[in-house]
This record gives sequence, C-alpha cells and structure tokens, in this order.
Amino acid sequence: MTIHIGAAREDIAETVLMPGDPLRAEWAAETFLSDPVCVNRVRGMLGFTGTWNGHRVTIHGSGMGMPSLSIYANELIRDFGAKTLIRIGSCGAMQEDIALRDVILAMTASSLSTPSSGIFRELNFAPPADFGLLRAAVDAAERRGARHHVGGIYSADVFYDERPDLNEIMVRHGILGVEMEAAELYNLAARHGARALAVLTVSDHLLNEQALPSEDRQSSFGDMVEIALEAAFA
Repeated sequence: MTIHIGAAREDIAETVLMPGDPLRAEWAAETFLSDPVCVNRVRGMLGFTGTWNGHRVTIHGSGMGMPSLSIYANELIRDFGAKTLIRIGSCGAMQEDIALRDVILAMTASSLSTPSSGIFRELNFAPPADFGLLRAAVDAAERRGARHHVGGIYSADVFYDERPDLNEIMVRHGILGVEMEAAELYNLAARHGARALAVLTVSDHLLNEQALPSEDRQSSFGDMVEIALEAAFA
C-alpha cells in the first residue's frame, strides 16, 4: 500500500495497462479481463486486476497529464514491482493521412518539459518505447487489420494549447499525434529498467478539426486495448 494506491503488493500484476480515465480502466477491465477485482479506489483513481488469456493484468488509471501519471507509475514500479507499463488512451492526430479511430504506436515521445526535466537539467533526453513491445504491437495491429501508424508523438503539458507555431513545426517534422502522458512514462521506464509503450486511439484531428462524439470514444477503443494486451504477452 502506498499513499495513492491502496492495494497490497500482491494485488498488482507485473503488467499494467494505464488509461488516463479511471472509468475507462473500469470499462477495459470489465470488457477484456476475466474475473477483474477492484484493487484501488484511493482518490477515485480506480485500478483492477484480473487475467487475460491466463496472464495476470492490472488496469489502473493514471489521471490527466504527466505529473499525475508520474505519481502512479513511480509507485507501481518501485512499490508494486510493475515491469511492463502500457499507456492506452486517446490522442489528437497531426498528419493528414491519419484518420479518426486509427491507432498510433508511439516510438518516441517529444515534450517541452516533463516532471523529469529537473533531473536531466541541460540534457534533452529522448525517451523511446521498448522496442520489443513496439514490434509486438505492430504485429498485433497487422493481425487484427487495424489501421495503425508508428512514429513520434508529442506529450503536452497543457490541453488548451495556444502555440499554433509549435504545432506547425511538429507537423512539419512528422509528429503523428499529441497526448499528455507518454513522455514521462518513457522517462520513468528508462530510469527504473521497466518496459513501456503508448498505444493510442485517434479521437480528434488538429488539422481538420474532426472529433469523435464523446459517446463513441469508449466503443472505438477496443483495438487499442487488444493490441496492448497482445503486445505485453507476445
């Protein structure tokens, strides 16, 4: 048990999927896991442990933004022994050839700053995904026939962005999409010797301003969860 996770160490699996929304964690656990049990409710941040194809899996919310994710990922790795952490969440597309509901597999995650910036000081550390997880996720997406894209994403500090100049630079340099958590997850995995990947579903598009209605978002995320689970146990 930690300050933010009220579970016993044995309640948390070595493989953890991390959506931002705790209610999405509940939906994913009830939809994809066998016999899921709620192992955390502290501050409303839900976590569930069950099995998928005989493998123990925890699905635990991270909250919105890198500071919130940093709290949960740190505790899951250091106090509960998590070894594989996969972010599952939504993102905004930044390239013309990416459509709503496509899956983005984040090879790298750029950022202006992260909670780890104070450690790196002047170093612009470039945190990557675990290659084994990334390769397995690509294989899983291809088996499922899911439209997917592999490349760099941008992890933002703010949701309501007012930097169109920065967006233009990222589009020009091939950044696939924007979200708010993956860069710090990759930093923490590198620091503690864990495996990390972000598997993201496109829910809106920054270039053409298309967006999924809120009621369609959850039902469109099945491929993302299945890809993450298959990659974790490939």
